[in-house]
Amino acid sequence: MAERSLIFPAEEFRTRVARLQAEMSAQDLDALFLTSAADIFYVTGFLTRFWESPARPWFVIVPASGAPVAVIPSIGAELMGRTWMTQIRTWEAPDPRDDGVSLLAETLCDLLPESARIGVPMGLETQLRMPLADYARLGERIAPRRFIDGTAAIQRVREIKSAAEIEKIRRACAIAGRAFARVPEFAGQGHPLDGIFRAFQSALLEEGADWVSYVAGASGPSGYEDVISPAGPAPLQAGDVLMLDTGAVRDGYFCDFDRNFSVGPASDPVRRTHAALWEVTEAAMALLRPGMRAHDAHRLLVEGLAARGIEAGSGRLGHGLGITLTEWPSFTPRDDTELREGMVLTLEPGAWVETADGPRRLLVHEENIVLRATGAELLSPRAPETLPELS
Repeated sequence: MAERSLIFPAEEFRTRVARLQAEMSAQDLDALFLTSAADIFYVTGFLTRFWESPARPWFVIVPASGAPVAVIPSIGAELMGRTWMTQIRTWEAPDPRDDGVSLLAETLCDLLPESARIGVPMGLETQLRMPLADYARLGERIAPRRFIDGTAAIQRVREIKSAAEIEKIRRACAIAGRAFARVPEFAGQGHPLDGIFRAFQSALLEEGADWVSYVAGASGPSGYEDVISPAGPAPLQAGDVLMLDTGAVRDGYFCDFDRNFSVGPASDPVRRTHAALWEVTEAAMALLRPGMRAHDAHRLLVEGLAARGIEAGSGRLGHGLGITLTEWPSFTPRDDTELREGMVLTLEPGAWVETADGPRRLLVHEENIVLRATGAELLSPRAPETLPELS
């Protein structure tokens, strides 16, 4: 059969399914039932922005052996047929009386014995993308087969990236790096923040992003108050720090890193804080190894800042990255997820800028890495050691 996948050769997906099935065997699962865009893309290569519409559910079943089966609305049959998938069952959707439930129940009952344990992602950073009433109805229709928590099976496999996946993320990072290099073209004193956000998104698209799912940032004197508020029309002023953060997408894979800029000369506290963030990121990249835990990465960053007389910001200081903007694990004091070779991660230390004449402000510094056997390999173009200055 010809290799028809739009994103990767079919062998990439066969390998993923084989890894999933090995994990399912270890956890005594007879199948995985997947409903989210990321999980379905991971197994099939089915990539579309049509997920933005909540009108239709989509399903993929990965049995303990054999090929996965897609149970999808007919509008997706042509695109799914261009992937490596050969088992595709469809219904006319949306159907307010039976939106795929009967077909899905029939498929599960055909594939699986009555004693089947069907894994469904139920844990942190998962979602069930189907009506809850339909999920309950489906459970009744397939009994005595039953749904159980299958979070670990999918997460343990997805968190280790193949060489092909790493190259997709590296390419997304390169696109964002080129867009960040263009920031001085459209940002500077007197430029409104909302206009800068729009121009940055345009630059990302011009440099090769397929879409820009996430742009965040902030600006303010000697730093910023938060990093998630929408941009307003206030113009940049001398003494401000501008931060831009992006989750641009190429071939279904995200980058996620930020860059800071000083509007005019930076103050001494801003320079010291930026230097500390750069240095602790460099130190963490040198020290991280497989076998460490997520909380070890958090500790390295917090202790490194403290040794430089800088207080770390609150919240997590990094996370996984891949086919969603943020993936597990989270670099927090409580996350004991083992860091393994092949994980793609962000290092995202934040720190408070202490000023003598006003409230303290925040600076956040972020890079993307892949964890190799010998340590961290940088995927994002490294931020400059000296804070760039905008005129």
